[in-house]
Amino acid sequence: MKDNGIEASATSGRNGQFDVLRDGEPVFSKHKEHRFPEPGEVLSLLQS
Repeated sequence: MKDNGIEASATSGRNGQFDVLRDGEPVFSKHKEHRFPEPGEVLSLLQS
């Protein structure tokens, strides 16, 4: 993501949790969507 000008970090979740936050606000939630993001989906969401 750094190549796209986005600084990212990862933190361990629990129970298979996979959430993407931007400035503390949810951008993508595996729990809510019931799926992992498609390739490029998170980057697209972060750039919008």
